[in-house]
Amino acid sequence: MKRLIYTTLMVSGLAGVMAPGAFAQQDSTKKKTDYSEGHGIIIKTKSTDSVKRGRFVGGITFTRVDLGFSRLIDNGSFNLSPNNDFLDYKGGKTSTFSFDVLQFGYRFNSNFKVYVAGGFDWTLIRLRKDITIAKNSNEFVYTDQSPVHFSKNRFSSSYVHIPLNFEFRTAENKNGKRFYLVLGPEVSFLLNGKIKQISEERGKEKQYDSYHFQSVRYGGTVRFGYGGLGLFTKYYFNDMFTTTQQAGLKNMSFGVTFGLN
Repeated sequence: MKRLIYTTLMVSGLAGVMAPGAFAQQDSTKKKTDYSEGHGIIIKTKSTDSVKRGRFVGGITFTRVDLGFSRLIDNGSFNLSPNNDFLDYKGGKTSTFSFDVLQFGYRFNSNFKVYVAGGFDWTLIRLRKDITIAKNSNEFVYTDQSPVHFSKNRFSSSYVHIPLNFEFRTAENKNGKRFYLVLGPEVSFLLNGKIKQISEERGKEKQYDSYHFQSVRYGGTVRFGYGGLGLFTKYYFNDMFTTTQQAGLKNMSFGVTFGLN
């Protein structure tokens, strides 16, 4: 997770350097400065170009960075059923992380925009029990690793997500900031599942497999913020896994979001 956040910050810095050229088509309000002379005094005035007509917007970006917590919902309950008890997790260390790198859409006016985006999404579940989930199995099978104790036993998935967002925003205030409401459906495609374990006996181990995660996931997102900072919540409508024993087990997340404007 630390390496992931470090890489993200590096990409963010690079995006900032490239921004003047790469984001020329962005739809934020533009300000220009006009200079005129009168009676030997240079008069400096500012004018703001408002969006009066609709236009297409989009391109490469680095925005809507979501960082928060994930929760498993077992048939409407936050308590896991006996079938899913092996997935008991540490709530404070079960997290989500995502961001968008592309967006294309249409701004109807200065207050409303619709766009399709593309980015990446990670769900990181910190398991409490010293188990290892089996790879390449037709069912959700795991083995108890006792007496080996894992200081970290992380079970995670990564997806490419494609949200359709409807963005509402207020007019700028005197500080040049706005309130934002962004909501819409989302579809995601599985990249891989991963297990990362650390123990004194076996050191650091990593394994990759689909681990029965849904290959296609669909849900919805709501974001509300002010300026570039806000809050988000996501809920996925289909089951988290494809196995019948885990039917009704779903995933939601919530936290802070950066880069709304």
